[in-house]
Amino acid sequence: MDAKPPFKDPDVAAKFASFPGAARQGLLTLRRLIYRTAETTPRVGPLEETLKWGQPAYLTPQTKSGSTIRLGLPKGGGFAIYTHCQTSILADFQNQFPDDFIYEGNRGIHFRDGEALPLDKLRLLVRHALTHHLKRRG
Repeated sequence: MDAKPPFKDPDVAAKFASFPGAARQGLLTLRRLIYRTAETTPRVGPLEETLKWGQPAYLTPQTKSGSTIRLGLPKGGGFAIYTHCQTSILADFQNQFPDDFIYEGNRGIHFRDGEALPLDKLRLLVRHALTHHLKRRG
């Protein structure tokens, strides 16, 4: 499995290894996007990768700048990226791109296996989530 950066938590690595092949590739692409966005966004700091609700989750424990981002498999197939449902993160993104994605209410975006991901647009969502608390603090 081509995981960059390498997994630090063996439980997270095992979770990725358990995902079906095509979904795993999409989820690894989203994982790389999350890490790259964190590295290039001021005041985010290092990420913690862990499992929350059995899904890979990305937090900003040192700076507390962001809201948790999770990756997983929706019941209908494919793969997904999730934000905290009690924030406006996904609603704000959906206002920008109302017809570009398959939304799951105010919590997630679903993708089909093998689908090319619009990384430039998704980078905006990830950046918004990783800096959510910075905006609220002013």
